Amino acid sequence: MARTIASILESLGVAHERDGDLVSVNPATGEPIAAVRKATRADYEIAVRRSQEAFAKWRTRPAPARGRLVAGIGAELRKHKEDLGALVTLEMGKIAAEGRGEVQETIDISEFAVGLSRQLYGLTMHSERPGHRMYEQWHPLGPIGVISAFNFPVAVWSWNALIAAVCGDCVVWKPSPLTPLTAVAVQKICDRVMAAEDCEGVLQTLIGDVETVGEPMLADRRLPLISATGSCRMGRRVAEVVGARLGRTLLELGGNNGAIVMDDADPDLVLRAVLFAAVGTAGQRCTSLRRLFLQRGIARRLQQMLVKAYAQVRIGDPMDENTLMGPLVNQGAVGTMLNALVKVEAQGGQIVYGGHALQGCFVEPTIVRSPAGMPMLAEEVFAPILHLVEFDTLDEAIALHNDVPQGLSSAIFTTNLRSAETFLSARGSDCGIANVNIGTSGAEIGGAFGGEKDTGGGRESGSDAWKAYMRRQTVTINYSADLPLAQGIKFTL
Repeated sequence: MARTIASILESLGVAHERDGDLVSVNPATGEPIAAVRKATRADYEIAVRRSQEAFAKWRTRPAPARGRLVAGIGAELRKHKEDLGALVTLEMGKIAAEGRGEVQETIDISEFAVGLSRQLYGLTMHSERPGHRMYEQWHPLGPIGVISAFNFPVAVWSWNALIAAVCGDCVVWKPSPLTPLTAVAVQKICDRVMAAEDCEGVLQTLIGDVETVGEPMLADRRLPLISATGSCRMGRRVAEVVGARLGRTLLELGGNNGAIVMDDADPDLVLRAVLFAAVGTAGQRCTSLRRLFLQRGIARRLQQMLVKAYAQVRIGDPMDENTLMGPLVNQGAVGTMLNALVKVEAQGGQIVYGGHALQGCFVEPTIVRSPAGMPMLAEEVFAPILHLVEFDTLDEAIALHNDVPQGLSSAIFTTNLRSAETFLSARGSDCGIANVNIGTSGAEIGGAFGGEKDTGGGRESGSDAWKAYMRRQTVTINYSADLPLAQGIKFTL
């Protein structure tokens, strides 16, 4: 490693503490990186009250002026891209290129949000009453809670926090306890920019337990929106508690993504796309490819190509620029993968490549030939397991593809326009994201990100996802001297 952990932390303003009640561990080595102090319930109360106070001022600042804060954060992120990317790799285990790429995505989101700060548009409508004007406008929603997962410790925060900030909201962030140092580094960047913009308290971070921070956030009526990224099980809990107080939720949950490969597809293109989508981030993306449906005419050839490519995947130190796959995040994730493979084989799946744990948190990426209808196909396993399922017709493939509880990302590989358009039609993919001739991973920030069914139905990042962080207000102005009623109602004394 060209730089020491201590120097990386120092450049990001993060104390290299050894004493603390939450220790961050490098999954590639099993060694502790540094420790942080977890928030107490008193810390939580202070943060929420501070967020309320900051919101009272922040919401009155014009949106383009709010964009200056986000622009400043983007500039600071750009200055520290290499070190912050390295910290992501050290804490989470994704390879160096992906660590830097995640920070770049956050920079891109900041630029998107700055532009958005001048585009929070409302509609005008024609009134049926003479002398009246109708329009809608959008106002800040309030302090919001953001709960993020370990696999994207910077980017997912930015999808929510930076867009919410230009909308006029304040944010209280509960990051994953598996990546606390990255969260501290991001908060340090935000603190410097907020101080320069005289808007302290707009963005805050609370690193703590579910009982101390997580559950109080869900039940807190002072937080009108909770945006949560994680498992379907976690999402059901969030929806239950927040829904009971009639609060809003923005949920981005399980993926279990599938891709369909038709006989007429370009095999080399399929190989490259599948390899990144299935092996990238060691299968720990919510958009990772887990189910690959192969039309019988191409199935044997593509399986052989995949096995050969998998054998060439360089597994090892994620800080090494030559590494293509780093470790799983912890030993628990390794155990989950191995237990899943036991179930897969018991249900008739045949491992054709991989399937073994290596040293520490490293595993072999695994390819399984799986029979259609196998129960494990409906379960998302957050690990590099790729199921190969053969089919005859496109209608059969679409039915198999949609026959899972999750609905995040999907893809089809074909050179046939009819096949592509059928997959994109109302009777095609039932996912929130549908791609043609690209993989399931690597969504661009300009499009709304999210899925259907058990994936939660929320949308983050691009398009009009900003509306989730604001409240809509319909306005009617009577500029006449009369008082006509809607629908022609007469009401006279």
